[in-house]
Amino acid sequence: MADYYDSLSRLVFAKSQVNAQINQLSHIPENSLILIVGGGTGWILEEISKIYTSGLKIIYVEVSAKMIALSKHRKTGKNQIEFISTGIEDFKTAELFDVILTPFLFDNFIEVRAEIVFRKLNLLLNTNGLWFLVDFSLDDKKGKWWKWVLLKSMYIFFKIIGIVEANDLVDMKPYFLAEKYQILEEKFYYGSFIKASILKKNENR
Repeated sequence: MADYYDSLSRLVFAKSQVNAQINQLSHIPENSLILIVGGGTGWILEEISKIYTSGLKIIYVEVSAKMIALSKHRKTGKNQIEFISTGIEDFKTAELFDVILTPFLFDNFIEVRAEIVFRKLNLLLNTNGLWFLVDFSLDDKKGKWWKWVLLKSMYIFFKIIGIVEANDLVDMKPYFLAEKYQILEEKFYYGSFIKASILKKNENR
C-alpha cells in the first residue's frame, strides 16, 4: 500500500495536497532544526532540498516502517536527516525545533489523542518557531455536502486498511489560539477542502 499512497492521493486530489505543503516551504528559515511528523513517503524532503541543499537538520518521524524505507531513498542534498519509525506519542528528544510540519496528521486522530499530540509538539517548538499545519477542512460552508461525503468515504476506506482511528475531523484551531499562536498565513485548496496554515508560536505569558 505504501508504494501506491502518493499515486492514490494524487488521483483523487490532483496536486492540491502537494501544493498545500510545497507552498509553505519558502517560509523555512535557513539552518533550521525541523521536525516532520507523518511525512509519508518522504517526497517533501526532496522539495525542501530544492530550497536548501544544505544547512538543515531534519528529524523525520513516521510510524510506518515501509514509509520510512521509501523516504530514505529520497534526494535530500547535504541536509542532515534522521529517520525515526515510531508514533509521535513515543518519540523522545531533548531538542527544541525551529519548524514543525504536520501534513495531514491530526485528521487521523480522535480528539483525545489529537490534543495529546498537540500538547507534546507544542512543547517541542521554540518560541517564535513556525508550525506548518495542513489538514482537511469543513470550515467553508460552500460545497460542504460533497466534502462531507468525500471525507466519510476516506475514513471508511482508511479504517478498512487500518491506518486511521478517527471518524470525524478535529478542529485544531482553538488549541493553537489558546496557546497564543499567530496565524501568519492561511490558504485553501481543492475547493477549500484542504487548509494550509503557517502559525508562529509567540511567548505565552
